[in-house]
Parts: sequence; structure tokens; C-alpha cells
Amino acid sequence: PEAFVSIKDDVYVFADNEPKTVEVVVKSGTENIGGMVRLDVPKGWKCEPKELPFTLELKGATQTMEFTVYPSENQSVENITAVARFENGKQFTQELIEIEYDHIPVQTVLMPAKAKFVRVDLQKKGENVGYIMGAGDDIPASLEQIGYKVSILENKDITAENLKNFDAVILGVRAYNTVSDLKYHQSTLMDYVKNGGTMIVQYNTSFRMVLDSIAPYSLKLSRDRVAVEEAEVRILAPKHEVMNTPNKITSADFENWVQERGLYFPNEWADQFTPILSANDPGETPKDGGLLVAKYGEGYYIYSGYSWFRELPAGVPGAYRIFTNLISIGK
Repeated sequence: PEAFVSIKDDVYVFADNEPKTVEVVVKSGTENIGGMVRLDVPKGWKCEPKELPFTLELKGATQTMEFTVYPSENQSVENITAVARFENGKQFTQELIEIEYDHIPVQTVLMPAKAKFVRVDLQKKGENVGYIMGAGDDIPASLEQIGYKVSILENKDITAENLKNFDAVILGVRAYNTVSDLKYHQSTLMDYVKNGGTMIVQYNTSFRMVLDSIAPYSLKLSRDRVAVEEAEVRILAPKHEVMNTPNKITSADFENWVQERGLYFPNEWADQFTPILSANDPGETPKDGGLLVAKYGEGYYIYSGYSWFRELPAGVPGAYRIFTNLISIGK
């Protein structure tokens, strides 16, 4: 092809009517090419400008253009395509992806130049989130897309004085398996919750934990999981705050999840925990430990094995609505 076109990011999430800047890159497949680039947005969405010119003299050269995209008023999920058009009317809508590793020949793949644009019907409370990275996930960037200010917390940042600045402190996936220094910070984190903070712990495995007790009350992890992404999710505590404020959660919020529901759910917990959701794979018993919420002192401790680390980067609207409720609890 004479040209390739791509959208910089795979997913754009809009939590309100504020626009986002979208970068589109054109790469030449031959010398001396030029034309126009546009984003094909559906009815109800708006893109400014409607198109931009590109000129590339050398083969392999690239040019980046910025568009401002305004979302629809109502919640929707759209796959939006970037289109490069030459003066003769010929159009290109494919992205060139190169796969290069030392142990294999270079592979080139042509894929549609599309990105997922998500308008979420979302309310949120709180602004500042502290995030302790675990084995690695993309949730901080996902939360920033919907307007949260996220601070990645290193060892030196996990102090009582600093934690006061955050509406919630979130632990990344498998943090209690991979961050050995958490054993030194656990009492500080528990005091943060006791004094009115919200702590959200994502899934861990019971193998090679950096400390024996990760919660203020008894909690036992298991290998329970729900691998079918379409598995029915039942709301066990429909009147609980996390199912109602600031977003009213319904069965629709569990639609179009990707890869799975969750993994390594707890199977035993103290009475202070309230199980919120239940799900199971076909033919298996209900797994009620995927989202547990406990009041501790003036704050809240939340443990969740649901796969937020998959759903938020994938732009699943319901996952954003539920996770925002977790951050907003008590506010």
C-alpha cells in the first residue's frame, strides 16, 4: 500500500461531554505522497477539524495529526476508523504493525485502523487516587481518562501524612505477591483506612504472599474463579452503597465484559465483610467472594477479585461505573 494510517491509542473513554485530543499517524509506503486524513465518527459524535492534509516525501516517513473529538450525549460504544485519502480518491484504512524479536523473522501485519470510543454515563466522587503498583496493570491510565488524578506511590510515599491526600488508595494486581515492602507498610495502610480512607485491593494469589494477613479482618483466598465472561452476575446486596452511589448498578453493567469475570476469589471471610456480587461458571457452585466490602474504623476496606485490570483498559462501561462507586464509597 502507498500509505498506512493508525490511531495512537486503542481505547478512549469519555466520562462527560468534555472533548479529547486524538492523534492519527500516517506512514508512507512509497515516496512523494499526499492527501487528507479524517476520522469517521458516527451520528451524535463530532470531530474537529473534519479532515487534515498530509504530505510525505520519503518512504517510511510519518506525520502525526491531532483531532478534537466530542462524544455523544448518551452512553455508547463505537469503533471509529481513521481514513487516509489521496487526491485521486483512493482511500487507505489499514494500520501496519511490525512484530520484531531476535528469535523470529520480522513479521508485518495489516490491521484495520480502528479505535474504541466509549461514552460512559458516569458520576463520581473524589478526585485524588493513590496507586501502589503490583505485577503491572493499566488501571492508573484508565482512571485518568475519566478525570481522576492518579499518583503512583513508591515506598517513600506510603506515609500517614501523605496518604491523607487521597480519596482512595488502590493496590494493583498481585501487589501482596510482588511488592515485598508492603509488609512494612501494612500498618500504615490500615491506619489510613481506620482514619477514614478507602483502600481497594485487587486480586492476589494465596501462594507466596509477602505477609500472612492482608485485611483488617479474617480473609482467606482461594483458587475460585469465573472464567466465562458472559456468566450471570447476581447482586447479593442491592441496597448497599456501592451498588447505588453515585451510579445505580444494574445487570446491564455486566454486559460485554472481556476474557473473564474474575479470579482467585476469597472463599472464607469474617462477618464484618459484606459480599456484594455472586457469579459462577456453568455447572459450578456460586462464588460469592469476588467483591467484599468492610467498614473499618471510619473508612472502608474493599477486596475484589473481579478483573478490573482487564475491563477498564478494554473500555467496558459498566466496569467503570462499578469501580467509580468503589472509589466514591463513604463520600
